[in-house]
Amino acid sequence: MASTTTRVFLVRHGATVLTAENRFAGSIEVPLSDEGREQARRLALRLSGEPIAAVYASPLGRALETARIAAAPHGLTVATDARLREISHGRWEEMTRDAVEARFPDEVACWEADPYTFAPQGGETGLGVTARALPAMLELVRAHPGETILVVSHKATIRLLLSSLLGFDPRRYRDNLDQSPAALNIVDFRGTTRARLTLFNDTSHYEHAGLAIPAIPCDRLSRWWDGGPGS
Repeated sequence: MASTTTRVFLVRHGATVLTAENRFAGSIEVPLSDEGREQARRLALRLSGEPIAAVYASPLGRALETARIAAAPHGLTVATDARLREISHGRWEEMTRDAVEARFPDEVACWEADPYTFAPQGGETGLGVTARALPAMLELVRAHPGETILVVSHKATIRLLLSSLLGFDPRRYRDNLDQSPAALNIVDFRGTTRARLTLFNDTSHYEHAGLAIPAIPCDRLSRWWDGGPGS
C-alpha cells in the first residue's frame, strides 16, 4: 500500500515596492505593494476550497502578510519560522543590481560563478540558507502526515529548497529556477525522503483565480514514489 502523502503549497510572497526597481531586498523589511496584495488575494481565492490544515511563513512582513491573506478564508492563524526567511545579501541590500555590479565587481563575479558557497560581505551563502530552511520544511512535513499545509517564503529560499529536495545542482539555482511574486508551487511528500514537484511557479491565478489545483499523483508513477520493491 502506498504511504501517506503530505501536500505542501509552497508560495513566494507577493510583489513588493522594490520589485519593479530590481533592488536586492533579502533580509530587510520591504512591504507588499498594492499589486502584491492583489496577487495574494487572488491566490487566496484559488486556494479557498483546499483542505489546508495549517499555514506557516517567514517572519518578514511581506511573507507574513501574504500568508495572512491566503489563510483568511480558512480561519487559520499563521505560525512563523525564522528559518524560512530570505537569503541575506549583506552590504548589497537595498542597492540596485547595476549599482552593485559597479561598486563590487569582484564580489559579483564570484557570486555569479557560485552563489551556493559564496556570499557578499555580511551576507549568506545558498548553502547556509539550505542548512536552515530544509530542516524546517522537513519538520513541517513530519508534523502533518497526510495533511495539506501552506508555506510562504521567498524567491531564493524556495529555489534552494526545491534544488535540495529534487536533487538539482544547487550552484545553478539562480540559472535554472525562477519564482514569480505570489507563485504557487506544490510539493507532495511521501515521508521526508520522497518529494515530488507537482506544480511549479504557477501564476495562473493572476488572471483566473478559480483554476483547479492538480490532484495528488496516484498512478503511472515510479516505484521510488510508492516505496515499493526496487525503490
